[in-house]
Amino acid sequence: MSQGTNSNTLIAGWISLISNVVLTILKIVTGTVFHSPVLLADGYHNAGDVVASAAALTSMRISKRPADEDHPYGHGKAEVISSAIVAIILGLAAIYIAYESISAFFEEPEKASLIAFITAIISLVWKQILFVYTIRIGKRTNSKGLMATAYDHLADVYASLAAVLGIGLALVGEFYDIKILAYGDPIAGIIVTTLVFKLAYEMGIEALDTLMEKSVSRERLDSFASLILTVPEVKRIDRLRAREHGHYVLVDLRVGVPGGKTIQEGHDIIRKIKKTIMENHHDVDEVLIHLNPWYDNEK
Repeated sequence: MSQGTNSNTLIAGWISLISNVVLTILKIVTGTVFHSPVLLADGYHNAGDVVASAAALTSMRISKRPADEDHPYGHGKAEVISSAIVAIILGLAAIYIAYESISAFFEEPEKASLIAFITAIISLVWKQILFVYTIRIGKRTNSKGLMATAYDHLADVYASLAAVLGIGLALVGEFYDIKILAYGDPIAGIIVTTLVFKLAYEMGIEALDTLMEKSVSRERLDSFASLILTVPEVKRIDRLRAREHGHYVLVDLRVGVPGGKTIQEGHDIIRKIKKTIMENHHDVDEVLIHLNPWYDNEK
């Protein structure tokens, strides 16, 4: 990964962290001053996002460290760990939103505030912009930490949308004296809970799969196999494995080559295979190759 790409992911991480701090303060202050429970709950949810953004940013910095004696395969899984942390925080946030939403049904609804409504709209737009920005860079750099941050922003889009709908319905209800609309917010909150739980589950499963060394997709393996077989000296593929290690992929293979080749020729074949794979798959960081002897009578 180039230095420029590293800078882009870190800049996006810092923008996310600073934005979450500002939005947390804005929502909690506004929610407290104007007595908006939904905005206050969203603010406390945003406080969890500050922790998630800080974890993601830290992991991105660690994952870019080169391999060393204690970590010969690099530090890429640091981003996967942060992704798992974000998934847990999202799960807890979903529980909190569900609790606040259900509790609201048993309490006298607060008077809706136009300032709180405007704050929720600002949060919605801001978070949507952040989601689009971070997911684009995260996918381009295959940064698990940044993509986790992006999906955290998406969860906030859902939460802010619930706040906009809830406060908006309450304002309409007050204007037209429709009492039932005061409970639009908790209903929206329950819907948001489902969406946030879904995000948390999908992120958690993906992080767990990577930590458990799950293989890359069958399509990726087939692509690697096709490239390997373009090397003329390769007569068969005995084993081919590949796994994600954070933002990069490790490939492990055994191939059969003519048994009469010298050590130097074998070395050259290995370099040719590595070059072929890495030139076509820029996210591959290492290719481990074992050569097996192959003879004409094996045809």
